[in-house]
Amino acid sequence: MSRMMKLGAFFFTPGSHAAGWRHPEAVPDTDMSFRHYVSMAQTAERGLLDCVFFQDTAAVNGTAALNGGSPWRPGNGRQVFPEPATLIAALAPMTERIGLVATATTTYGDPYTLARRFGTVDHISGGRAGWNLVTSQIEDEAGNFGFDRHPDHADRYRRAEEFFDVTAGLWDSFDEDAFPRDKQSGVFLDPARAHILHHRGEHFRVRGPLNLPRCPQGRPVIAQAGSSEPGMRLASRVADLVFTAQSDLAEAQAFRRDIHARAAAHGRDPDHLRILPGLMVIPGETDDEAQARYHGLAALMDEAVALPLLERLCGGLDIRQYPLDGPLPDLPPSNAARARQARIVAMARRGNMSIREVMRHMATSLGHNMVVGSAARIADLMEEWFRAGACDGFTLLFPFYPRPLEDFVRLVVPELQRRGLYRTAYEGRTLRENLQIPPPSSLFRNQGS
Repeated sequence: MSRMMKLGAFFFTPGSHAAGWRHPEAVPDTDMSFRHYVSMAQTAERGLLDCVFFQDTAAVNGTAALNGGSPWRPGNGRQVFPEPATLIAALAPMTERIGLVATATTTYGDPYTLARRFGTVDHISGGRAGWNLVTSQIEDEAGNFGFDRHPDHADRYRRAEEFFDVTAGLWDSFDEDAFPRDKQSGVFLDPARAHILHHRGEHFRVRGPLNLPRCPQGRPVIAQAGSSEPGMRLASRVADLVFTAQSDLAEAQAFRRDIHARAAAHGRDPDHLRILPGLMVIPGETDDEAQARYHGLAALMDEAVALPLLERLCGGLDIRQYPLDGPLPDLPPSNAARARQARIVAMARRGNMSIREVMRHMATSLGHNMVVGSAARIADLMEEWFRAGACDGFTLLFPFYPRPLEDFVRLVVPELQRRGLYRTAYEGRTLRENLQIPPPSSLFRNQGS
């Protein structure tokens, strides 16, 4: 089979555009309406997308008054949303083939609970679960877990490395044939095929085993979105899917080569990674219709909402003291999303952008690449990147829901299929089968218990 483009949809409800929920075509309660989540997931499945995935933040953004005197400045309304692992469990029986990926932080919480939660979803869904492994970014989360501030960026990633290793070890607690459930012999569990982890590390002490049989996929698909040095090191070692934010073709090509080289150095087959940069899609029947939608969104932009999206990447610098039409100043290192900060600064320098232009870019596409136009124009960009080896597909962002998602499935998917770039049917029933990524070997393979 020739190489086919892989697609995921990032359901950042009620829209990835800061003003998207205000658009006349938007349904603004898609953030909390399960009926709409079901409909959107089923639409994505009709489009044969590999997965839908959900971000998570364990806090209301903007409430952390880090300098002791800042009032809370509510953002664009994206403050409430269901806990995503619960949501994908609920979506599992409402869908059949599409992968269901939820974000969960390693900065707070514990590996045993997470391994059990995502392993359960993998069983419920018949092998379609994925874990988007992240370290917490916004400082607002720290106060909800008994801390004044996040651990330092490097410390968060050291914890994440160990967190993954423990979680993966727990998913290997039982071999595939560990539960014969043989009525005649009375053997329900074969203890020779059970394994106790006995982990002792810097951050965790976990005995195991996990009280769950081996997952249908061996373990859920692992996604990772960090593009900092520690993030790339972690992604190249453990991730199956890499979500990233390049908007320049050459930069994306270099990123993919770098991740592949790092994966090979870890003894992995680089062909078993799928790198899916974000792409904000604003589709229309024609280029003019799509441009009208884009300009309608731009007219709704509230700069008081857009500025906080940039502020969180400013490393504690009060960006409001600088003129909005002046250049972006040098920023101190961020303890939040370090790679995203570096990319935004580089973009601003490359394009000689003002603070106002940078914050509007952030509010329009969350800092991702964007394409506005007809199915042919959108497919042209996607084909160029895919054939140039810049990616294995894309993580699709939409300005609001559900219309742009529906238009993408109705208009762009057939165009990609016509060009021979995209599947016409799912390859299998599990997320790994559709991504064409084999199950991982057990940690205990060829070892004793």
